[in-house]
Amino acid sequence: MRDVDVAVVGAGAAGLSLAHRLAAPAAPGTRRLSVALLDAPPGPLRPPPRTWCFWEPGRGRFDAAVSASWRHLRVRPAAGPPIVGDIAPLRYKMIRSDDFEYLVGHDLARSTAVHRVEAAVETVEDVRGGAQVHWRDGRGRPYALRARWVFDSRPPGSLPAARTTLLQHFHGWFVRTARPAFTPGTADLMDFRTPQPAHGLSFGYVLPRGRHEALVEYTEFSARPLTADAYRAAVRHYAQDVLRLGDLEVLATETGVIPMTDAPLPRQTGASVFRIGAAGGATRPSTGYTFAGLQRQTRAVADALRRGRHPLPPPAHSARSRAMDAVLLHALDGGHVDGPALFTRLFTRVPMKRLLLFLDGRTALHEDLAIGLRTPVRPMLRAATELPRLPRRPFDGP
Repeated sequence: MRDVDVAVVGAGAAGLSLAHRLAAPAAPGTRRLSVALLDAPPGPLRPPPRTWCFWEPGRGRFDAAVSASWRHLRVRPAAGPPIVGDIAPLRYKMIRSDDFEYLVGHDLARSTAVHRVEAAVETVEDVRGGAQVHWRDGRGRPYALRARWVFDSRPPGSLPAARTTLLQHFHGWFVRTARPAFTPGTADLMDFRTPQPAHGLSFGYVLPRGRHEALVEYTEFSARPLTADAYRAAVRHYAQDVLRLGDLEVLATETGVIPMTDAPLPRQTGASVFRIGAAGGATRPSTGYTFAGLQRQTRAVADALRRGRHPLPPPAHSARSRAMDAVLLHALDGGHVDGPALFTRLFTRVPMKRLLLFLDGRTALHEDLAIGLRTPVRPMLRAATELPRLPRRPFDGP
């Protein structure tokens, strides 16, 4: 295969987003680049269908793939009335990976700049003047591709050593109910009426697509994932005993595990090799949201490549945001705060729109400090003072 300017390894949200940006016509004064997008063949290397959520004002780049969006969000405490917020002009948006892949794939198919390759990538190494990707096709035949720059979006084999690592793990059902059970204009962001684990916290999550259809999910922040049977039991309990949905049909399921860590994830692994997406630190450690962060990364990378600049992906989240997240993760992991009570307190005392802007790193220092003062200050200060003395330990995996 011929040499290219850019090789993108992996065709998940990050890889597809970068390829999509590079496939667009070059603006005056910028370069047109040749791109190879290497996607794993169907099988264990390719992730299952999944859902990505994010928020933004008005219309966005990928609205054609958005399956539902909401202007109102709701948080339900363990007891007491729910907290409902109007987040206008923001919209909380849901994209299913199949719809995203179809939209971006349709655009890439019309591009002469991007060439898609079904490839099981084995190694990526620096070579003189660039990098080389070694891969095999569906028949196991070996190939090599040389590129000036390589952007690898595959999950790393292991996480770097961290002071705190929790897992956000979840199992959800896309359901259709016999009776009208959902409020289409309102998404339940956190429902703490779920049984709480001994360590960490749990909550329900409901994204309605109509009065009869929704994604109903059980989520935990804890050290270890559950068994398949335990996930099914947790979602069934939430759907039937908490939400009281009654007769329903499960149309599809999704399961996922997202590391929530204060470990710095390397964005450059060789002179010409970079990591993007979750592998490059696009996930917000305190929430698990990734889609908006990887869009910031890929936008900056594409612009740098077009202008002939060094294309190191920028941090998706500011140093201040990462420091605040590290304190929160330690406070949750160390038992300094009650997780459901902390989040309920925040959503009660801070307007929901401002919290979403904070989680996207779009608030000023004085706003961040004001939000911090709405948390249990003494336990959070204790967690902050303990943090510098904590050793960084390898994570032994789920």
